[in-house]
Amino acid sequence: MFQNNQHYIHPGHQAVQDERLRWIEMVSRFMDSQFRLPGTNFRFGLDPILSFIPFGGSAASFAVSAGLLVTMFKYGVSRKVLIMMLGNLVLDAIIGSIPVIGTLFDFAFKANQRNVSLLRKHYQEGKYQGHGTGLLIVIVIALLLILGLIVYGTWQLIQYFVSLI
Repeated sequence: MFQNNQHYIHPGHQAVQDERLRWIEMVSRFMDSQFRLPGTNFRFGLDPILSFIPFGGSAASFAVSAGLLVTMFKYGVSRKVLIMMLGNLVLDAIIGSIPVIGTLFDFAFKANQRNVSLLRKHYQEGKYQGHGTGLLIVIVIALLLILGLIVYGTWQLIQYFVSLI
């Protein structure tokens, strides 16, 4: 990636304003490492805190992470990088939705920070590879299906708990 007067310039692509990429990093930091445990270097964000909210925290966290992924795609990452990012997101959504284990996983895994790191490495290597519009459609459909499964599983769990009462 080349830097020129507050813009990121990708080979064969128009300039992308620095503020947009800063926005991605800011949201990612807020979700994964905004807060520090006093007296330690351990950092965590809103993602593991949301996992403490029964039934809705995982879906909300997934929605924010999926939005970040789509935004990163708009800046022209290669398909390989996008698939790696999607893998981080799916792993975070699946394991993160498991009670207790998922919460601990969310404190350690930090999928959004991993995706920003992939984005940064991709741009530093200068490997911009086309548009991938079809892949974007497949990813959006996959993300919507995963979100639907999380919501469905949450609904089933609520019905189960209600039936116990």
